[in-house]
Order: sequence, then structure tokens, then C-alpha cells
Amino acid sequence: MGKKKEEKIEEAEAGTNQSVEPEVEAETVSKTEKTKKTETKTKQKSKTTTKATSKATSKATSKATTKATTKAKTATKTKAKADIKKKVSWWGTGRRKSAVARVRLVSGSGNVSVNGRPLNEYFKVGTVQNQILKPLEVTGNLQRYDAIVKVVGGGVSGQAGAVQHGLSRALLQVDEDFRLKLKKIGLLTRDPREKERRKYGLKKARKRPQFSKR
Repeated sequence: MGKKKEEKIEEAEAGTNQSVEPEVEAETVSKTEKTKKTETKTKQKSKTTTKATSKATSKATSKATTKATTKAKTATKTKAKADIKKKVSWWGTGRRKSAVARVRLVSGSGNVSVNGRPLNEYFKVGTVQNQILKPLEVTGNLQRYDAIVKVVGGGVSGQAGAVQHGLSRALLQVDEDFRLKLKKIGLLTRDPREKERRKYGLKKARKRPQFSKR
């Protein structure tokens, strides 16, 4: 009887030990799972932080580069403007019909630009080009100065007359001695002729309709 009791007690202890072992194993598994989850979370957080920092750094670098480029562009523009201002320039305003021309003479080799285009492109007729260059030709300055012209209003003939008038006035600013040569040909006088307005009852300014007696 004593032996049987001892055996039963041993079996009970073994059963309790077996039941404790799986509980311990389950606890260890849950702990490992928790550690894995925490590791993944920390990795995700680190990834997000690295992405955010990389974006911030890229934005900062792009902003810095754009600022540097804009500064460089503004510096070059201001330098170019300063160089242009350093060049001695003479101004003259010319008018003809409804056209107004602002002419700037700069020492150069005889290039003439009208509204940002070369003279032979803007005024394609040769006689018109000769008319514009007449003041420079008369004074003997065809190859001495460059002309930068801005013209507004009117047509081809009006703009050509305005440019010619502006050029002759600008040449006066260069040297007063050109006055006699320019005045002789009549390049300094503003041409007052303009298109007369149409009157009521007439076809044009003076043209009448055909008279019919009956």
C-alpha cells in the first residue's frame, strides 16, 4: 500500500511538471512574438523618419539651388544693365502721322534694330531702309553708331518717317554741328501731314458722290 501511494504521488508530480512545461513554452512564444512586433514597429518608424528626413533635405537642397540660380541670374542681368549704362548713349524721339519712335544711338558698327528685329527684317522694302538710314548717311556716321529703335502706332510709311526723325534728333545730341546738314535736307522738321477725317455726306475727306441732275 505504501509503495502504491508513493507511485501515485510521483505520477501526479510528473503530470504537474508536464502541464507546467507547455505553459512556460507558450509564454516564451508570446514573448518572442511581442519582441518581433516591437522590432517591426521600430523598423517602420525608422523607415518613416528616414523618408521624412530625406524629403526635407531634398526640399532644402532644391530651394537652396533655386535661390542660388535666381541670384546668379539677377546678378548677370544687373551686370548687363550696368554695362549698357556705362556705354554712352544718345536719345531722340521721332513722330510721323500716328507713329512714335524712340531711338537710342550707341557707338558701334552700324547695326540698326527695330522692335528687337534687324532693320532689313522689319522694313523689307529697300527704299524704306534707305529713307531711315539717310540721317546717318548725310552726316557720315553709317559705320560709327548702332541704333536701337522702339516704334509704336501707324503703318509702314508712318513708322519709317518716325524712325528717320528720331535718328536725326539723336544725331543732334551727338554733335550740334550736324544741324546744318540735317536741316538743309529737312530731316529735323516734323512732317505735320496726316490723313484728313471723313465728312458726313461725302465718301472720303473730300470725295463726293456722283452728281445726278434728275
